[in-house]
Amino acid sequence: MIYVENKQNDILIDEDFTKDIETIVDFALKKEKVNINYELSILLVNNVEIKDINKKHRNIDCETDVLSFPLLDYPKDKVFSEVYVEYKFHETYLDGEDLLIGDIVISLEKALEQSKDYGHSFKREVAYLIVHSILHLLGYDHMEMDEKAIMRKREEHILGELNIGR
Repeated sequence: MIYVENKQNDILIDEDFTKDIETIVDFALKKEKVNINYELSILLVNNVEIKDINKKHRNIDCETDVLSFPLLDYPKDKVFSEVYVEYKFHETYLDGEDLLIGDIVISLEKALEQSKDYGHSFKREVAYLIVHSILHLLGYDHMEMDEKAIMRKREEHILGELNIGR
């Protein structure tokens, strides 16, 4: 189950936009071997709201494009596809039959700004932010150069298979 909540009024989104988000989320999770029922939420906000959330949860007083709040814990240097068997029946991570993956917060205002800066579509930027966050929720990181290379390769592979190019 994917929960999408729009808490901003700056950028008009419609039902098709929400369906696109759900398609991207589901596709990315399946590519990362999440083959069980899951729950994940996406909150769509503006720059002011994401700045407040960033300050509250990370003590960083600035706006950002996306925040990820994973509910799963991973051993160091492991991602979901490498350890999912351990989580499959772990009651801590289940709500009934659904795996609780985490929450994503996206500033649509920032996504629009970045789409213009990078010269690609708003849809592509939002798709990238979703895939990027999904990978964070599944244990990927980009703090080290080798981790960053792995994560970027996965992002581009998933977006490529979705036919969402730059």
